[in-house]
Amino acid sequence: MEWLQRLLAFYDIIRPVLDVAILAFLFYKAYGFLVKTQALQMVKGAGFLGLLYGLAMLFKLNTLLWILNILAPGLFIAVAIVFQPELRKIILRLGQSELFRLDAKPRLEQLEAVVTAAELLSQKRRGVLVVFPRRVNLKNIIETGTRINGEISSSLIVAVFEFDGPLHDGAMVIQHGRIAAAGCFLPLSEQQDIKKSFGTRHRASLGMSEQSDAVVLVVSEETGAISVAFDGKLYYDLSSAETTRKLRDLLEHGVRSAKPEAEGGGLEVPALDLSPVTDTGKDGLLGN
Repeated sequence: MEWLQRLLAFYDIIRPVLDVAILAFLFYKAYGFLVKTQALQMVKGAGFLGLLYGLAMLFKLNTLLWILNILAPGLFIAVAIVFQPELRKIILRLGQSELFRLDAKPRLEQLEAVVTAAELLSQKRRGVLVVFPRRVNLKNIIETGTRINGEISSSLIVAVFEFDGPLHDGAMVIQHGRIAAAGCFLPLSEQQDIKKSFGTRHRASLGMSEQSDAVVLVVSEETGAISVAFDGKLYYDLSSAETTRKLRDLLEHGVRSAKPEAEGGGLEVPALDLSPVTDTGKDGLLGN
């Protein structure tokens, strides 16, 4: 039993460190969720009200305390209503995230095969929508389509999107280094200021990037422009080399390494400011 006592003594020593480390990790993950949504403004407002309440308590400002106590229940209800979409996104990400999953990311040659297929289809003015999940589980999206579980190849991707088959209007999901499914339905963007010339494909790519951390490759059926959507932003009209580099950076490192391209035709377009885009496609069903 001596070893057990030593183990318990060692645990008593590291317990404060473990406690602080777990708490710091939870705060870090919570901050990561908040900075990707407008809920960060809600936290700032709550912090300001908390500071105001503390000052009122400290300086015994009874009238201000009385007003704050009356308004507090109504403020909580108002915040829940106003920020309901943001709170829903946070809860969805918490429920779908696989924090400790070792994801098999597509290899460089597989990414090049996807980009090659996108370039071929771009020349033929065929629309393309390919989703690369990262940490957020997209099982619910995959279930809306037809499971394929095939190897990544340019010929297979071209075969899905080139002709007016039953799967070409939906999205293809590439997960664990394989084509998981095709013909999947994606959520449309909730942003109100998206340029009217964008069709459903671009809206779906932005919507998917808003509700998850997935990277989405989209090809315009009207102009043939190849774009990449991530974190509510659209990197529009990229060359093949830029597309490959953007996908590799986003899938390997995430948003911190996904800086706008300094060269070439790539244009980073925020979801709320799409005025620089010159795409003149129709706003029909997957028409762009």
